[in-house]
Formats: sequence, C-alpha cells, structure tokens
Amino acid sequence: MRLTRLLRLLAGLALAAAVLDIAVLAARWFAVPHLAQGPIPRSRFMAAYLAQRARHGGPPLRWRPVPLSDMAPALREAAVLGEDATFYTNDGFDAGAILWAARYDWHAGRIVYGASTITQQTAKNLFLNPSRTFFRKANEALLTVALTHVLSKDRILEIYLNDAQFGRGIYGAEAAAHYYFQTSAARLTVQQAAELAATLPDPLGANPATRSWYFRRRTAKILRLLRAAGHVPGPGTGPFGASRPTVGRLPKAPLTHYSGATTGAATGGGPRIPSLRTTT
Repeated sequence: MRLTRLLRLLAGLALAAAVLDIAVLAARWFAVPHLAQGPIPRSRFMAAYLAQRARHGGPPLRWRPVPLSDMAPALREAAVLGEDATFYTNDGFDAGAILWAARYDWHAGRIVYGASTITQQTAKNLFLNPSRTFFRKANEALLTVALTHVLSKDRILEIYLNDAQFGRGIYGAEAAAHYYFQTSAARLTVQQAAELAATLPDPLGANPATRSWYFRRRTAKILRLLRAAGHVPGPGTGPFGASRPTVGRLPKAPLTHYSGATTGAATGGGPRIPSLRTTT
C-alpha cells in the first residue's frame, strides 16, 4: 500500500514537472519571433555569471554586442568551420556529426565529442542551462527547430557570436577581441580569428591567455581550414593580414553591456569543410 502511494506521488511529481517544463518551453517558443531583429538579448549564461559573481566575486561582465557586419569575415568563417561546417545548409542539426560523435564516444568510453550545431548552441545559450538532463536536451531540440524556421542563418550566427563565452566573464566576439588583442572584432587578423574560434569549446581552459596545448592544436587546425577556404594569412594589418597576438596586455577599462540594436541579415552561403566541434 505504501509503495503504491509512493509510486503515485512520484508519478504526480513527474507529471507536474513535465507540465511546468512544457509551459516554460511554450513561452520560450513564442519568444523566438522577437529575436528576428532588434538588440541582441543577454544569454542565460550571462545572467548566471552575474548571479555567481554577486555571491562569490570575480571579474566584471564584459559584453559588447555588435552587428554581424562589424565582425571580420575571417572570424565568421572560423567559427563556422570550427563549430558547424554545414551550418548554412543544415536544418539546425547535423545527422552525420551526431553519428560520428556517437561512434567515437562509444569507442572512447566517454563523451569526447559532441554534435551540437551552432543553432543548438544558440538555443542553449539563450534559453537553457548547461545541465545534461533529458528535459534540457529535448527542449534544446525543439527550440532549435523554432530558431531554424524563424530566424535567418546570419541572424543565428550574429546572436551566437555575440553571446558565446570566450573566457571568465567575457562574452561575445567584440569583448573578446578587445580583451585579448586590444582591437575590434571587425579588425581581427586571420590568426586572431582562428584563436577566438578555437576558444569556443573550452573558454575557461583553452583561450588566447592560457595558450594550452589543446588550444594551440585547435588553432592550427582552424587555420588550415581557413587556408583551404581561401583565407590565407599574409602581410598587412587589415582583417586578413597577419599580426602578432598581444595576449596579456589587457585593457584597463572593462567592457560593459550596452543596448545597441542589430538587425537580422539575409541568409548567405557557407563552407562545407568538416568541423572540429567538441562536447557542448
């Protein structure tokens, strides 16, 4: 009798949790059309970082959203090559990458490679948390469908590169460019763009400041992909010129949030070179 009551109680709690989850998901689903244009929204991860910083301290939040047109083409290309090579042609998911990652992780006996596309990562950053529960992954999948069908590919990439984490308290490509290289996202060299793209899978442990072995290896791979795509570093100081990174010389004044508005851009074409994405 007690076991029956306990099972009923657990079933009731599970049902209540599912109903609540569906209600929250519905609210987020209907919020997606509002993302098609206007200011870049602050991600859930930024809000979590601010709450953590209020409790335990830490560096200030650095975030300066900019339009996709104000980011170096090399950065946009490097992010796609490194995180989701079929971004401009897939429907929000990469079935081939999912199968490949599943096989690799099965043989490795642990999760090494993930298969989250840029659209999936954007859905997670905007609406969800980093947990690996069934509900979170299911919500991510449904929100990915919504983003894919409502937003242009360039708008998704614009939100992604503005909300992605690049270090402790560092969010978005513009803040990262200023923090690590004392320049804007628009004037990043190919080398710098590759380094920021290499930071995306592990922004705390592998970035232009830590220069870990994994970071250097990933940067070299992304540079090779950029060369294959036609972006060959050469002399000069423009967005596609080579320059020596100035990691360690950080700006004195932190970058802070501002409510600059950006608008969605038209969908463009993208590369089809295998990506290097890892677990997200």
